[in-house]
Amino acid sequence: MLDITVGYLLGKTEDDTLFKDPVMLKRLKELNKLPNSDKEHILYALDGLLQNVKAKQTYS
Repeated sequence: MLDITVGYLLGKTEDDTLFKDPVMLKRLKELNKLPNSDKEHILYALDGLLQNVKAKQTYS
């Protein structure tokens, strides 16, 4: 087994460890099972949290 992602092989990402974390994969699978409206709400909230953290890092 190559132990790399398809995205890495296709040149879509430089990060060869992307999506190897089993906990994150489990979360993504659970998220994918939800109705689209619920997914949209969760991703909207997650995007806001990520933006907040990035802003803190930028101004720290």
